[in-house]
Amino acid sequence: MLDLLIILLDDPTPKPTDVKAGPLGFAMWIFMILAVVVLAFSLVKQLRKAQAAKDAGLYGDEPVDRSERATDPDER
Repeated sequence: MLDLLIILLDDPTPKPTDVKAGPLGFAMWIFMILAVVVLAFSLVKQLRKAQAAKDAGLYGDEPVDRSERATDPDER
């Protein structure tokens, strides 16, 4: 019991000036940013493919003519 009290009283946490992320932390941030960018581009690509398939009528919809769609402002 006394050992537990001594352990709790002695604060082994480092001071804020002793903790630094270093180059590994910086590399992890860069990796995460690049991963998000790659995922975003992949999502946009997949959404464009799905929209093209929908416009072609592959999902049971009527095929859409791109020229009609671009000139008809009421469809938006």
